[in-house]
Amino acid sequence: MLSKHGRWETLEALKNSPKGKLSFDPHWLDRGEVSLPPNDRPEPLMILQWQKLQTFSCSPQPCKTLQYKHFTMNFVTEMTFIFIYTRLQTLDAEVKHESPGPECSQDPGPVSPPAISLLSPKAMETAGRILRFQEEQREKAKILLRQRQEVQERLVEEVSNVESEHLKRFEELTELKQRQEFQSMRDMMDRETKESMGRQEKLKEEQRHRIRILNLRLRELEMQRLREAELEKQRQAEGREKLRNLNTIQEEILQLNQLLEPSTQTLADLPPSSLSSYSSRGNQLCSQVSEVVRKTAQGEFPSAEDMTAAERALHDMRGLIRLMQQEVAEAQERKKQQQEQEKEQGRQQELQAQQEAQKKAQQLANEKNSADSVTLAWFKELQDSAARCTQAMEPLCSSKDSQTNKLKLELQKAATIPVSQISSISGRQLREIFNKINGLLSGRSVVSGGRTISSSQHPLALNFISYKLAEKFVKQGEEEVASHHEAAFPIAVVASGIWELHPHVGDLILAHLHKKCPYAVPHYPPMKDGTPVEEYQRILGYRVDANGVEGQDSFLKRMSGMIRLYAAIIQLRWPFGSKQGSVPHGLDHGWRWLAQMLNMEPLVDVTATLLFDFLEVCGHALMTQYQSQFWKVLLLLKDEYFPRIEAVTSTGERGSMIRLKQFLETSLQRRHISPPKGQLTSSFWTSSE
Repeated sequence: MLSKHGRWETLEALKNSPKGKLSFDPHWLDRGEVSLPPNDRPEPLMILQWQKLQTFSCSPQPCKTLQYKHFTMNFVTEMTFIFIYTRLQTLDAEVKHESPGPECSQDPGPVSPPAISLLSPKAMETAGRILRFQEEQREKAKILLRQRQEVQERLVEEVSNVESEHLKRFEELTELKQRQEFQSMRDMMDRETKESMGRQEKLKEEQRHRIRILNLRLRELEMQRLREAELEKQRQAEGREKLRNLNTIQEEILQLNQLLEPSTQTLADLPPSSLSSYSSRGNQLCSQVSEVVRKTAQGEFPSAEDMTAAERALHDMRGLIRLMQQEVAEAQERKKQQQEQEKEQGRQQELQAQQEAQKKAQQLANEKNSADSVTLAWFKELQDSAARCTQAMEPLCSSKDSQTNKLKLELQKAATIPVSQISSISGRQLREIFNKINGLLSGRSVVSGGRTISSSQHPLALNFISYKLAEKFVKQGEEEVASHHEAAFPIAVVASGIWELHPHVGDLILAHLHKKCPYAVPHYPPMKDGTPVEEYQRILGYRVDANGVEGQDSFLKRMSGMIRLYAAIIQLRWPFGSKQGSVPHGLDHGWRWLAQMLNMEPLVDVTATLLFDFLEVCGHALMTQYQSQFWKVLLLLKDEYFPRIEAVTSTGERGSMIRLKQFLETSLQRRHISPPKGQLTSSFWTSSE
């Protein structure tokens, strides 16, 4: 227990504290307010506590019971403390007033202890009353507090229920608004979806409509393409039919033209002037058809005008044949009686003519000089090589299988048609033809007649293609170059390029050339014992058929074309080759041919014609290559060999001799030989049309 002095210090400290200055009203709880002295300034803490109590007691908002009880107990504790302090202060004042001591008149000094003792009976009674009062007040306060709490709890419960109902109504209203908004949003989305689906359906319908229109257009285009393809196919079929008809017309007109050539029968029946007119007219008609055929060699089909011209030429040729046959029949009718009378005499003359022909042939064979042994061995080797190639491809040629025969025809067309299309139109076209032939010989696939052809389709295809290709080159010289001398150069440059890349084709070209024109060796085959005259004429290069032996002019024309082609081949080289190594058959063979010709006895017309054609085509190249040696040979030809040609030439057969003489004199006089006409220049290879 504290001492008396210590208790007074405690009271003094409480008095001097901020709460000690507050006045206490014991009935504050009944009135529900705090009574403060008028002069005293309320403490913020007391005001704050009272406001809290008022807030908790009067607020309409619900609060939790536990928080309310805690706050009330704290507030009551603070108020009790204040009450006890105020009461002690009052008791102290009363004690001082009732028992003033002698010490009251004296200065208490800095610290004056209380004059009353806390252990006095009155003080104890007062304290006891205070405690009883406090207990009573506490019990009242508890009862009031409990009642107030119950009221507040009921109020809070009612407010809570009201607010719960309000909250429930608010939540229901909110939910209703949300449902309404959701429903409106869903309706709007449904409307937009329906509109979008409507637009999509409309777009789909438009798209389907466009697709139908496009399909209709595509079908129309496809039908149009099919119609155009059918028309093109029909045009191609008609063109091929026209081409076949044209070839048939050309073949027939050439056969009919052979009937116009002078033969033993026609010479005996018709006068020479009539035969010459028939032959000239027949050659004109053949030239007309050849012009039409030459147009188709460029890959085009003959037009209706071309077919009309060809048919007109065939009709004129048939009429010409009928006229000749009619004239021959009339001449035969006139001579029929004479033939009957001179039948025996005719037999004797025929026998005498045969004897004279044999004698002349024997004499001609004796007069001719044969080539040297090396040239003959070379000639025989080439012929044997061609014979071996023919024998090797015999199974393909003699096959009875339809597919094999079809393949054989396609291979032959693929080999021969490009050669027929060779011309001097443009260098680009000539390169395409060369590449096509080279590709076929190299085993690559080429397109011919709309189909893909390759030499790998049959084991013997390469031999067959090489043989037919060489044969076609020589035939071009025999026919095309014979009619158009300038055609020798494009044909020769292609043949030379193929020869360089495929030497076996070159050997076959020489073999075919020597067989059809033995003068290209040069070689004059002797007539053997027992050989018929017609067979010997075939060996010499003449055409012999059922109508007899061909005329001398036709024979010389064909020989001239083949010699011109040979002269062009030996001086040309394919400009797009490797340029390595020597030319497989160059100018040295031309020099050898010219030297051997001058070492052999001349033949009537043949020697002069071939020398002129050879020198006109190859003279400029030989002059450039051999220079002074060439001029020596040319001078020897003029001074020594030409008189021998004149000696065997009759008066009516001097045309070729005169042309040779003029050529020699002009060349020796000018000391120059001009390049041949039709020679391919460097600008030709850059041309495209």
